[in-house]
Amino acid sequence: SPAGMMLSVLVILLLSVLYEALKMGKAVLLRRALLALPRSLSQEALAAPQEGDSDPAQGRWFWFHVGQTLFHVLQVVLGYMVMLAVMSYNAWIFLGAIVGSTLGYFM
Repeated sequence: SPAGMMLSVLVILLLSVLYEALKMGKAVLLRRALLALPRSLSQEALAAPQEGDSDPAQGRWFWFHVGQTLFHVLQVVLGYMVMLAVMSYNAWIFLGAIVGSTLGYFM
């Protein structure tokens, strides 16, 4: 039905916007993770903390890395969902994905 098609296009458009937002969120998290890295990149600075060592920068870096991993998984899942919708070879769905990606990148 026309209403179902409009809803499908809107959902794909929103998924495309969310995909672009996740890409940006991942980049912001990467910047924060790089700022949390220790100034010295020696083997000792990046090794696991010893008993009694408490380096908060190393713990923050680990959690930023976990966050980036979760963002990456969500980005891959959304990307495949949008690709699967586009592979339906429906012109309106394709346009919804393109417009959503454009809006997401612009925002």
